[in-house]
Amino acid sequence: MDTLIQITAGRGPTECHWVVAKVLKAFITNLKEHKISHTILQKEQNGITAVQSVILKLSGKELDAFLIGWIGTIQWIGKSPYRKFHKRKNWFIKVQEIPQIKTLPFHEKDVKYQAMRSTGPGGQNVNKVNSAVRATHIPTGIQCVAMDSRSQHQNKKLALQRLKEQFQVHHLEQLKAQANASWEQHLRVDRGNPVRVFEGSDFKHQKKNKSYASKRQTLKNDLKNESWE
Repeated sequence: MDTLIQITAGRGPTECHWVVAKVLKAFITNLKEHKISHTILQKEQNGITAVQSVILKLSGKELDAFLIGWIGTIQWIGKSPYRKFHKRKNWFIKVQEIPQIKTLPFHEKDVKYQAMRSTGPGGQNVNKVNSAVRATHIPTGIQCVAMDSRSQHQNKKLALQRLKEQFQVHHLEQLKAQANASWEQHLRVDRGNPVRVFEGSDFKHQKKNKSYASKRQTLKNDLKNESWE
């Protein structure tokens, strides 16, 4: 069964969006090393080098064991790439699993077609013939119209293709809404126990068994200076 994963900065600042982009790259590299296939379903880009949120679909063997080292809070230790004199050095994002939602599969038998007159350029020959087609997916109410061709048969094919694309968009919006709802339940990230820590401009991964005792006071000061929200 496929697994849906969201990597998100939540309400964190732009620095956290930058961390999401870096973590996404490291995450995909790790997926390839474990021969786990992935598809990016949705990405909210913030400029060229930053990503606020990304949703991936994963499939492969031993996914649960792989995700143990990723699900939870991710910490990056380093100076802001955007604010040179900013004092904060600890930035946090979250990797979370999105529960699967039940959606109706797309069946062409659920599509209703309606012939209609084309509008726009083309002269009288266009308007006299009911060559345009409106396709409606009955279960969801999604509609698409095609009037690109003078052939009703060709417009029917185009309308169906566009309807399928809109159905996928509708599904992604549902996933996004569920991911956001899940995030709202965990606005306060557990920053005291990150599952993975990166450091420096080269985004070097620290080993999990490394002691963080020497950085506790710095972390506390960062939390006082700037809240997650």
